[in-house]
Amino acid sequence: MTTNKNTALVVGANGVIGTNLIHHLLSIGNWSVIGLSRRGGENASNLEYISVDLLDAEDSQKKLSHLDNITHIFYAAYQDRPSWAELVEPNLTMLQNVVNTIEPLAKNLQHISLMQGYKVYGAHLGPFKTPAKESDAGHMPPEFNIDQQDFLEKKQQGKNWNWTAIRPSVVGGTALENPMNLALVIAVYASISKELNLPLRFPGKPGAYDKLMEMTDAGLLAKATVWAATNLQCANQAFNITNGDLFRWTELWPKIAAYFNIPVAPPLQMQLQTIMADKKGLWENIQKKYNLEKHNYEKLSSWGFGDFVFSWDYDFFADGSKARRFGFHEFIDTEDMFFTLFDQLRQEKIIP
Repeated sequence: MTTNKNTALVVGANGVIGTNLIHHLLSIGNWSVIGLSRRGGENASNLEYISVDLLDAEDSQKKLSHLDNITHIFYAAYQDRPSWAELVEPNLTMLQNVVNTIEPLAKNLQHISLMQGYKVYGAHLGPFKTPAKESDAGHMPPEFNIDQQDFLEKKQQGKNWNWTAIRPSVVGGTALENPMNLALVIAVYASISKELNLPLRFPGKPGAYDKLMEMTDAGLLAKATVWAATNLQCANQAFNITNGDLFRWTELWPKIAAYFNIPVAPPLQMQLQTIMADKKGLWENIQKKYNLEKHNYEKLSSWGFGDFVFSWDYDFFADGSKARRFGFHEFIDTEDMFFTLFDQLRQEKIIP
């Protein structure tokens, strides 16, 4: 690996956030990157992958104890669990194992970036104050995002490095085998609807169809995350990062249907996790018919996450002005983001 000015440790390297972070860091030109994940990856110029079980303190020590050259840690790993309470232990443990291993060794450590989300504001629990602000009051635990931030704040006391907490909305990207990829959920759902000669129906709660929503493009998020990690005025701060616009499914859904060249029909509440469970054979036929890549159907789309997002029958957005006041001014049109992601999924032969 070429020696560069900065060496980034990207934790959760194969996720929708991590993959875009790595791509952006390498595009800047003065970064070496080490990506951590269970699956590992293919090494390249200035990029090395390490396969590690971050829930295992011993494996973390064994695999990471030589990384004394890390200047920035970008933490974007996530372990899913059935309940909010069960999320705390694994997600806090993984962060602790990374930081407790790397921080004492990396004498030139400058920054730890923590990827969070609107769970900080209680957005997953029900209607919450909108637009949500970084200064908003907390809510009753359990909440692993807050526990992770508390851990970093205490760890940073008296140290030369600093931290930021980055809070995106629903992230749009193309990474596969990801538990939270809404664009892929919609793309596969629309492709199957088309194959069955069905119109595209919004499957969520009736009240969710006309509520205000926002998203965060994974590429935009990567730029904002690195910006915050490399500007001292951002030290020890939290930032909401959004595309910069709002939308309603009532306006966007018909345009998505038009992209896939199928009609749209009135919403019909359906649990995607249930109705898409028997579509493996159909999808394999679609893959064969259109010469698609043979990705495993069960790992391709996270129907449960789609059900979760489409159940939000309340406004879901935050105030992104703090990042702009601190100097980050990039934005992206959410409609353009969706269509660009769908184009990429077609180019990569993931959808027809």
